[in-house]
Formats: sequence, structure tokens, C-alpha cells
Amino acid sequence: MSKRITGKLGLLLYKRNMPVATGQIRDASERGLFIATSYTDVQLNQTLELEFRFPDKYENSFLKLRGLVVRKSDQGLGVDFSGVENDGFTISALLSWLQNHHHTVSYFPPIRRTSV
Repeated sequence: MSKRITGKLGLLLYKRNMPVATGQIRDASERGLFIATSYTDVQLNQTLELEFRFPDKYENSFLKLRGLVVRKSDQGLGVDFSGVENDGFTISALLSWLQNHHHTVSYFPPIRRTSV
């Protein structure tokens, strides 16, 4: 069992490379995370892409993770990292950032236009 780290960090939810909603990471572990969101147009075991950036960093780099939806509730979505390919460094960086930033972060990254 991996330890959950609470925190708040805004993110964008993507389905099939298209941004569909905003959310906020509420807690995370090496195995997954819980996202507070009002977005409901998603099925269990569906893969979502998650995009975020650390607002206190000077570079404007966005990080991405993928996860399987394993829980849906009125408060949001539970996403599991197992079964999908992710960069372990990105997960570690997220956990480290949440550990060091217990205050509320209301930043939501802008929707980026990707060139085709």
C-alpha cells in the first residue's frame, strides 16, 4: 500500500488528446490520485490524460500523466496509474511538490493549442 499525500493542484483532463475539463488534484500516491471535478462524462476503466504544471516554477513546462478511472463520485474521480505507461520521474515530482505545498493552489493551466 502506498502512502497518500494530500494537496491541491489544478489540472486539465484530456480524452483522446482533447481537453475536456478542469479539475484539482486532492491527494496522490505512487499508484494513483483523486481529482476533484464536476466532470462526469467518463466511464470506469477509461483512460484519461492529465496535464498540470507547478505554478511556482519559472519554466512554463507542462507535465502529463495517464490513468485509468477506477472510481467516480459526486466529488470527483479516482485515477489509477497501474496498467498505463507513465514516467516515474513525473509521478515522483508530483508527490514531492504536493508534500512541500500544503496550501491551496487555485491555478489552472490554460488550454494549450497543439499543432497537428
